[in-house]
Amino acid sequence: MFKDTTATKKIFSLKKRIRAVSGGTAASKTISILVWLIDYAQVTKNEILTVVSESYPHLEGGSIRDFKNIMISQGYWIDNSWNESKHFYSFPGGSIIEFKSIDKLGAAHGPRRDILFLNEANNIPFQIADQLITRTRNIVWMDWNPSEEFWYYTEIQGKRDDVDFLKLTYLDNEALDETTKMEIESHRNNPNWWKVYGLGELGVIEARIYTGWQIIDSLPTNARLERYGLDFGYSNDPTAIVAVYYVDGGYILEEKTYQKGLSNKAIADIFQALPPALIIADSAEPKSIDELKSYGLNVMPTLKGPDSVRKGIQLVQDLPISITQQSTNGIKEYRNYLWITDKNGKILNEPAKGDDHFLDAVRYALNTLSRIEPPKNYWDRVFDKELNPKKTMINKGR
Repeated sequence: MFKDTTATKKIFSLKKRIRAVSGGTAASKTISILVWLIDYAQVTKNEILTVVSESYPHLEGGSIRDFKNIMISQGYWIDNSWNESKHFYSFPGGSIIEFKSIDKLGAAHGPRRDILFLNEANNIPFQIADQLITRTRNIVWMDWNPSEEFWYYTEIQGKRDDVDFLKLTYLDNEALDETTKMEIESHRNNPNWWKVYGLGELGVIEARIYTGWQIIDSLPTNARLERYGLDFGYSNDPTAIVAVYYVDGGYILEEKTYQKGLSNKAIADIFQALPPALIIADSAEPKSIDELKSYGLNVMPTLKGPDSVRKGIQLVQDLPISITQQSTNGIKEYRNYLWITDKNGKILNEPAKGDDHFLDAVRYALNTLSRIEPPKNYWDRVFDKELNPKKTMINKGR
């Protein structure tokens, strides 16, 4: 059931044309704005409200899902009012809320709207955002995590007098469960993470571990499946499965699973529905690896040792990497994966703990590809001791 929060009250208090909402993790930015949009659509006639994000997978896994949950929890949802193919909901007075991904400037020149919501505005190019704002008759909402400066700070802030700016934090969200609150507060020892995701203040890009990855629409036809990476989770953390492809000298990552509560049998079922390939799993769970092998899967543990995490990160940093736009959790982790900083802001050579499940799976897989020099005696240790001897003729790489 939806719960009214301080974040919602603050959202409803904004009055100017552009309503910019920045804030940390779990601050209820998106949900509170969606509540405002729903309330507005219920009392107006024949208006168009458009929610825009960088891709449809981001919409589907984010604002569309949140919109449906709010509508259902409040008893507003009517199945026949939702157009699944065109992604819009029709309200009794004729107003609609539509969900769009616009990744090309030409598409931003489409029909005008009354209300615009730029969800995760920092991931939408300025040329597109500018056209959408210009073609909006009434109110423009936008939200983002302030992990680094983007066009709002350079093109809008301080340059217009029709802007309301609001900063929210997790403390504005009384609906937040205690476990999540404790998890957020456990990051206080990492000043840069805490500044952005705890306090909702503008951070800097220098602390990001990975940069320069390309987000692509889909897999090229000549992409060759090389490995799967598997990071186990269950109650508190998701199980992450990533497929790694090779094409034209670079690697492409695609998220296959990112879900809590999966048993080993459920994980095996997922892999059995995917094209076969070698699976590299977290060696911290040997019993789980053995169980997956009992289902006929070709699974090997990643080998860990002194400084293996930092060395593995450095290896991934040196590779040309792309990631498909459907990999929404992977993209989120990529953008938010930070080095720990000390109290003076000095960046330390140690990654912050937190949402790194997809990226751990990536590191497991990429560290065992034959183009990359594996740890000493890795193949002898793994193939001789971990796999059925009948399978030791499997190609050790490419």
